[in-house]
Amino acid sequence: MSGARRENRSLCPLSISLEIFGDRWTLLIVRDLMLKGRNSFREFADSGEKIASNVLADRLARLETHGIIDRRPHPEDGRSQIYRLTEKGIQLAPVLLEMILWAARHERTAAPPSEVKRIEKQRAVYLSEIRQRWEESR
Repeated sequence: MSGARRENRSLCPLSISLEIFGDRWTLLIVRDLMLKGRNSFREFADSGEKIASNVLADRLARLETHGIIDRRPHPEDGRSQIYRLTEKGIQLAPVLLEMILWAARHERTAAPPSEVKRIEKQRAVYLSEIRQRWEESR
């Protein structure tokens, strides 16, 4: 995907969300940034889901085009980039937590039961911790 944004097929909020996040990889990149502390192309590629490098590059560009992530040169290696969620991106935290909880309730997942219980019982604290880590990474 190039840096130019396309027109939306529809103005339906769900349709617009699906145009941005409607594949298996995009939200996993957001998850890696938000919950797993990953922030480089190599870390995303090594995350375990086996995303192809061309797909990863495309999804990173899509997220950047939509203002969900930004990138800057790596401080120790100017040839590589560090990615970070923007304010718009960090606002996805409640959505991701709800999706995690939904899957943990209805499917067999690798989510540790203690973590799922913590999200359920202390959601506001959990979200606050996510935002605090994000603010500290600025």
